[in-house]
Amino acid sequence: METKKKISLIYTVLDSDEGDRVDQIAARQFPEYSRGHIQRWIREGNLLVNNHEIKSKQSLHAKDVISIDFWEEPQLMDLPEDIPLEVIFEDEEILIINKPAGLVVHPGPGNEKGTLVNALLSHDSNLGFLPRAGLVHRLDKDTSGLMVISKTESSYMNLIEQLKQRSVKRTYLAIVVGVPVSSKTIDEPIGRHPKIRTKQAITQNGKEAITRFNKLDSFGGYSLLRVNLETGRTHQIRVHLSHIGHPIIGDPTYGNRNKFSVGTSEELKKVIVGFKRQALHAEELELIHPGTKELISFKIEMPADMQILLDQINS
Repeated sequence: METKKKISLIYTVLDSDEGDRVDQIAARQFPEYSRGHIQRWIREGNLLVNNHEIKSKQSLHAKDVISIDFWEEPQLMDLPEDIPLEVIFEDEEILIINKPAGLVVHPGPGNEKGTLVNALLSHDSNLGFLPRAGLVHRLDKDTSGLMVISKTESSYMNLIEQLKQRSVKRTYLAIVVGVPVSSKTIDEPIGRHPKIRTKQAITQNGKEAITRFNKLDSFGGYSLLRVNLETGRTHQIRVHLSHIGHPIIGDPTYGNRNKFSVGTSEELKKVIVGFKRQALHAEELELIHPGTKELISFKIEMPADMQILLDQINS
């Protein structure tokens, strides 16, 4: 990983900036960096005014000179690891990958190594200077499919805003227990489970969560759904589908009580028990490119394990 990155910026305050705070002026003039990033420079004494350290709330005068000239350290200290990535698209602004099931996204207790972050830092060492190595959203460990990663701070801020504005379209395929109605919108708030801290649950004190789905096919008491996220809460699809009585096959956290449909053969029960991850795949991703401002979309086929599962259910 790159150990340090040179940052050199300078701006002379104009009459139109007179009286504005230094952090406000810097944010306007250096839009490729977040306000939090600029605040950190000020706090750590790396952003100077007239070659002197300054407080973020201090107002400036015309002809004051804002300067940043230092070697910045990476935000992440995680180590790069040579973990293969299936890159679907890459340019100077963004990276689109197809994440395999079984790959943890962020390092954490019990998963300090072997994560997507470690793989990304090996793929591009500059990602170490970005928040979360450029990750703007996540997939659960055992969910496969498309993810977008920002490669610059400006694209990171742009994509975070797109997610807030709900202009990023995320479409999933899910194989579920039972036969739901042909289409449905689930609008139920999700928050941390009141008793089990590792789980999420429908709770009136939770955050707004909206999931829409269409039934693509049904066979033998099981269904293939195409699911769209309007919001992006932790475990949202898994919680919502379980809540309406149609948990995702293989979901160890939200699917145990309704593991099989009525009439499921013993042979098929063995197949379903043998499927060791939730049958959920991020099939399609649509967003506005942070650089070109064009609408772009990507689609990846259902992985082999889910296709085999479908074939076995339908046989």
